[in-house]
Amino acid sequence: MVGDWEPTAALVRVYPMTTVALPPLQLRWLASAQPLAGQSAVAVATDAAFEAFYRAESDGLYRALSMSLSNPELAREATDEGFARAYQHWRKIQAYDNPAGWVYRVSLNWARSRLRKTKREVITDEVRDVAVNPTANPGLTEALAALPMEFRSVVVLRYLMQWSTAEVAQALQVPTGTVKSRLSRGLEQLRSSLGEEAGQ
Repeated sequence: MVGDWEPTAALVRVYPMTTVALPPLQLRWLASAQPLAGQSAVAVATDAAFEAFYRAESDGLYRALSMSLSNPELAREATDEGFARAYQHWRKIQAYDNPAGWVYRVSLNWARSRLRKTKREVITDEVRDVAVNPTANPGLTEALAALPMEFRSVVVLRYLMQWSTAEVAQALQVPTGTVKSRLSRGLEQLRSSLGEEAGQ
């Protein structure tokens, strides 16, 4: 029943966080396993901390960006760009309350800038490489892709990434009230879309 639809469970069923093998991001700047000659102990520790952060967060951020942009290829490039910039400023960023939120915002802004430069909005009908089990809720991928990006981003971060309202607000640099409003409107549109489909 649509009235019992629960966004976290629905998104995780359609976009599980641990069952998809992601294509490796081309992070040529990522520190190698062996310290470079002359590299200080602080630099080695910084590289190790960043690599641990990347391994822990890259999968989830790639998925979030894939759904927010409805374009897996662009999301992959954006994720790479966001982590590259995070690496350049890692000593500062690692002290943030939510470094992953910073990477998400930078990646999303980079992708939006790229879309503006090409003077076209790339919106696909489905998130091809992310939806591994669309039969769990066949209309969810399409309904999510149909949302405006500002609504889609909030829904993805709140329910797939399971970030708090404050963390979402910090990542998107908007007030918490704006997050709540966009979330409410986004969920209302999702429920409406899924309800209309169920009634057909």
